Amino acid sequence: MKTKERQYSYLIEKKNEKGLTQLGLMTNATWDKDPKRLSFVLSRYKFVSKMLEGKKNVLEVGCGDSWASRIVAQNVTNLTVSDFDPVFIDEAKSRQDESWPMDYLILDLTEKPTQKKYNAIYLMDVFEHIDPMKENTFLIHLSQSITNEGCLIIGMPSLESQRIIPFDQRDPGHVNCKSGEDFRKLLSSFFHNVFMFSMNDEVVHTGHHKMAHYLIGLCCMPKN
Repeated sequence: MKTKERQYSYLIEKKNEKGLTQLGLMTNATWDKDPKRLSFVLSRYKFVSKMLEGKKNVLEVGCGDSWASRIVAQNVTNLTVSDFDPVFIDEAKSRQDESWPMDYLILDLTEKPTQKKYNAIYLMDVFEHIDPMKENTFLIHLSQSITNEGCLIIGMPSLESQRIIPFDQRDPGHVNCKSGEDFRKLLSSFFHNVFMFSMNDEVVHTGHHKMAHYLIGLCCMPKN
């Protein structure tokens, strides 16, 4: 197999050397059902990667298939990806690439904090799955897993976004979506500084929270 233009011959060489990258469990389903959503997910991870650029030890909570985690790994020194479901961790490990090393961890922060503290922790599309009765415990354990100078990034669909989704198309796991101000107040109970962002499709901004489909809280300096 040869390309007509010589400058693209490296594409064939890369395929022969490493094969073609596989999608993960979640990413595969997204690509099959709603391909455009994949661009939204990748944009969220790009935002995280820029905010955490240069951080030494970073933890992702609720990584799912961790397919997009490489975007963050590109900008941090050490990345550990975690999920409470061993199915996702095992599947992610099966796609390990030595060019993009990561550590893998089975972790449930509703039960206990991490054994070591991280410079930064992030979680995308996880908090809305946390039982409201356990959200305080979850946030306490998150704050206990971060160094005093560390930061936390949490991204989740807004409460307003759920109201415009037809009932039969809503994710039954979304049991804890919040409006922007309620989300900010909650995070401020556990961190000295909370900076709120809105997101619509691929665009992150500081616009009106009630018009945002997605919310991102950047939290700094956990409270003791």
